[in-house]
Amino acid sequence: MLHGYGLMGWRNGYSQKQELTLHKMSMYNWKQFIKRIPIKAPPKAIYDAWATQQGLESWFLRLAQFSKPDGTARSKNSHIEKGDTYKWLWFGYDDSVAEEQKILAANGWDHLQFGFSGGCIVTVSIKQEEGETICELIQDMPMEDENEQQHFYIECSKGWTFYMANLKSILEGGLDLRNKNAALKQVISA
Repeated sequence: MLHGYGLMGWRNGYSQKQELTLHKMSMYNWKQFIKRIPIKAPPKAIYDAWATQQGLESWFLRLAQFSKPDGTARSKNSHIEKGDTYKWLWFGYDDSVAEEQKILAANGWDHLQFGFSGGCIVTVSIKQEEGETICELIQDMPMEDENEQQHFYIECSKGWTFYMANLKSILEGGLDLRNKNAALKQVISA
């Protein structure tokens, strides 16, 4: 007999399949996900795509403004540094959907980290494996509420999967796959 089954059926009104799914989900680690993609580009090009306004706007954002700790604007092709703040806007969304956070680490060649939605922390590393250049993104969800963790895990994971594929497309000479029409809603490319 499976846990939760009795004379009255599955507890809480869930079917057997729903109960097993909920059990599996409760055992899942919602505090972190990792996305990795090989990119046929020099590590510096990948880092520049993550660490400059010009780079981020080529594959990820419609606006990526960075300010130095003293409040002055960082130039479009200048590398971000630890302590910088940012304001990001996306294609496919109006200006009310903005992210304003802080750069937590940036070493200038293969590692950066920034605050992200809901208190999440994103770490990007560029490394060599098996003769390939790998771009690795780790997002940590440090909040204690498991429902919040699940929300950010699922929604951000979907977004990063698309945007990292777009980064690969752009850097390998392909098309920009982003939806740039704010009137189109519920599409995977925005």
